[in-house]
Amino acid sequence: MSVIPPLHRPLQQFFRSGPMPCPYLLGRVERKLFTRLVGPQAAEVNSALSRAGFRRSHDIVYRPVCPGCSACVPVRVPVGRFTPNRTHRRVLRANEDLSLDLVATPSNMEQFQLFAAYQDARHSDSDMNRMTPGDFASMVDEGRVNTFMAELRDADGILRGAMLVDRLDDGYSAVYSFYDPDFPQRSLGTHLILAMIERCRQERLPYLYLGYWIEGSRKMAYKARFQPLEALGRDGWIPLPTPRMAEF
Repeated sequence: MSVIPPLHRPLQQFFRSGPMPCPYLLGRVERKLFTRLVGPQAAEVNSALSRAGFRRSHDIVYRPVCPGCSACVPVRVPVGRFTPNRTHRRVLRANEDLSLDLVATPSNMEQFQLFAAYQDARHSDSDMNRMTPGDFASMVDEGRVNTFMAELRDADGILRGAMLVDRLDDGYSAVYSFYDPDFPQRSLGTHLILAMIERCRQERLPYLYLGYWIEGSRKMAYKARFQPLEALGRDGWIPLPTPRMAEF
């Protein structure tokens, strides 16, 4: 299967990054194939490359091309075949007071404050925990291509969770999510995904793209809990076998 699908547009220029330590697997080397999203057809390019396993960060779309490693597997939820399991139903019940709204306006301080609290609690040793309001604004606002912030708010209007998403021609792509760390019993990260699956269903969009899943990575394990899940391989998008894990 071709990595880069044919598009009816001027030739897209791609680049290969230099080697960097892999952020997920100890001792591995990471390299990326990437291009910039520019011009009036940026949304079309983002949709096509998302189907080919690329991800967006700022105005860059990239895909790992690591030497001797193919651990990063693009995955997506086929919305029409997804049925919440027992744990998902419990999460939905716990968050019945929350509503999801897609906001197209630029980033704001309320979002940043929630993002900062999440980083402090969940990723205190990461580079993202050192992001300033300006850094956060760049992450959210640069390279916008039919981009929204999916906001979860409670009955009092308080922001409890958010997911940066791109609307593609066949679904939504989850770029980054964060949520209130003071309510672990709510499983807000799981609820954000469930709410976006429902949003896709309402808009009759077939897929929610979740980025990369890596077998054996604790950071990525949650994605495989949204079964059925499809993975991109040499033969195209095929079902990802259910990992041996208990419901969480």
